[in-house]
Amino acid sequence: MTVSQRLGELGISLPEVAKPLAAYVPATVVGNQVWTSGQLPVVAGTPIHTGKLGGDVSLEQGVECARTCLLNALAAIAQAAGGVDRITRILKVVVFVASVPEFTDQPKVGNGASELVGEIFGEAGSHVRSAVGVSVLPLDTPVEIEVIAEIG
Repeated sequence: MTVSQRLGELGISLPEVAKPLAAYVPATVVGNQVWTSGQLPVVAGTPIHTGKLGGDVSLEQGVECARTCLLNALAAIAQAAGGVDRITRILKVVVFVASVPEFTDQPKVGNGASELVGEIFGEAGSHVRSAVGVSVLPLDTPVEIEVIAEIG
């Protein structure tokens, strides 16, 4: 089954690639890999949530943000690679979580992205990951994600 077929089976459509907020590109191809810039939880240019985990943003909202970031990253990868079906494997996911100092569930937020990768790619979605707490992210979003994917 192709990636596009699996997305269709799951009822998922990739969004338009988010426009960069500054002087960078959404993704770049290096050999047989695509590296993304940080992708925010934006839909049609607007953050779906703002604030910090453990403060204004619930764990469930953080997971939703991680899923949205992941879809935005896949859209950027697909654009750089020449189509979503060129993605053969997800290698690494880096999750930045804007959170209050007492919040320690960054890995649970990251699971929103990691579990979605598994739903879409199956075994080819097994990846390494970091989930890091930070004080603030662009546009006051609660989550930002970078992805490295293999293409073929």
